[in-house]
Amino acid sequence: MSEPLLSIKNLKVAFKHESQWVEAVHGIDLDVAAGRTLGLVGESGSGKSVSSLAVMRLLNERVSSIEADSIRLEGEEIKGYTESQMAEVRGKRIAMIFQEPMTSLNPVYKCGFQVSEMILQHEPVSRDLARERAIDLFKQVMLPRPEAIYDSYPHELSGGQKQRVMIAMAIACHPQLLIADEPTTALDVTVQLEILKLLRKLQAETGMGMIFITHDLGVVAEIADDVAVMHNGEILERGTVNDIMKHPQHPYTQGLLACRPPMDVRLKRLPIVKEFLDGQWQGGKEQILHDLQITDEERQAHLKQLYNRQPLLKVEHLQTWYPLRKGVFSRVYGHVKAVDDVSLEVYEGETLGLVGESGCGKTTLGRSILRLAEPTGGKVWFDGVEVTALKGQALRDFRKQAQIVFQDPYSSLNPRSTIGEAIAEPMRVHGIETDKAQCRSKVCDLLEQVGLKAEHYDRYPHEFSGGQRQRICIARALAVDPRLVICDESVSALDVSVQAQVLNLLNRLKAERGLTYIFISHDLSVVRFMSDRIVVMYNGKSVEINEADALFEHPLNAYTKKLIDALPGREHHFNNT
Repeated sequence: MSEPLLSIKNLKVAFKHESQWVEAVHGIDLDVAAGRTLGLVGESGSGKSVSSLAVMRLLNERVSSIEADSIRLEGEEIKGYTESQMAEVRGKRIAMIFQEPMTSLNPVYKCGFQVSEMILQHEPVSRDLARERAIDLFKQVMLPRPEAIYDSYPHELSGGQKQRVMIAMAIACHPQLLIADEPTTALDVTVQLEILKLLRKLQAETGMGMIFITHDLGVVAEIADDVAVMHNGEILERGTVNDIMKHPQHPYTQGLLACRPPMDVRLKRLPIVKEFLDGQWQGGKEQILHDLQITDEERQAHLKQLYNRQPLLKVEHLQTWYPLRKGVFSRVYGHVKAVDDVSLEVYEGETLGLVGESGCGKTTLGRSILRLAEPTGGKVWFDGVEVTALKGQALRDFRKQAQIVFQDPYSSLNPRSTIGEAIAEPMRVHGIETDKAQCRSKVCDLLEQVGLKAEHYDRYPHEFSGGQRQRICIARALAVDPRLVICDESVSALDVSVQAQVLNLLNRLKAERGLTYIFISHDLSVVRFMSDRIVVMYNGKSVEINEADALFEHPLNAYTKKLIDALPGREHHFNNT
């Protein structure tokens, strides 16, 4: 057999914490062949990104330590390379696409300039030729109006376009190895599919090897040839993508596969990874189906009971338009129709899913219902009261009954306030539990309800993981005992394993507290698992609404079908894995 493009033997990475060295990667071996893609899979903190950064020598040497028996690129030992030698390797022989393009692109330089600089750094070409090459690269990654994007700043582009600029920069010098670190995590399913197709196309054209880092085995099924599963700094399992997806051997891999919301069955709750590691699901999918599957009869009985009730929320011909202005006098020359004539009903005890790509208006609709974004037309009714006519104290009283959980829990929490203070704040605002001791007791109860501990009260947001911070935000939303909760992309940034825990939590709290949800997401598999009915939004309009299972099985709108077809790993359905 020919030598691998990249071969790593016994890689160890440690970080200095106070006066101690803590090992994060425990002697892993990895091989990547030319023209093939290795999917490196695991949860946040498993060591997958750290391993790739160690190979690139991009870790801070003052607080990190890298050891390896060997790191060979095309048979050449690069472990002992000097910094100047590694500078020649980076970008030219090994390139990397990072997870968040907005933080990877310099906001003060135009996109074309940044790609041109990459070319000029590694190749003896003129600036004019570098410009031509950059524009050709933008065409290659299928960016619209490549000349205009060359002269655009990063903030002027969509998330998918910024990621394409990053890909163009990564392939600018024809690297032999491309490391893609979660390049599609925050993207809509349709944009994600386009990026995956693009990477496969570029690989076929150039023959480069690729390491694709992700926590989502569904994405791995779409792009990888081989898979290595990482957990706590170790490789637990490796094999071809078909073997890993269809015949996973390690309980951790089985858990990662099972905690993804299935597309072909409906479960009462999602299995979680810890249950597999504890040996709870040794019977595999047959045991899971026996214990957790909801039958069609149970589903229909639930829906019949649900829709015999009165709607809690009515939205009638709602519009939220934003004016476009130009000139010295800021003359209005048009409008962005973020929400354009949307009508819907939400029944008490229902979870109504809102799906669509970024910019479709789903978040604006949720904010408009709460009057956090002021509607420009139409009406909203909550429990028989017209919300769009409320003012002052009456509007504040409504907001006590309707709360929202935002996408990014870290930016939703004040870093200078303890989590106990953050959860107690809405109670003080609405005059609930004014006694300090009673307030603290209720906050501690809420922490326990969302799976945290009472002793966490005095800790700060930075001391918690992303999933724990989202639990804190859920506790804060529940502090005023609302009837309606709007969940705005509340699990989109979480690992699939943590996502499963939070989704189970939301459903448990709904059952215990009699809550009604509007669940906003671009992830259709998550929306289907959570929702009774689903509204599909496109360009500010509601283009389809139906019972969740019926919408997936028989989509009526072409846009809905496009979203469903773009779901990654659809051929590896729950019943086939």
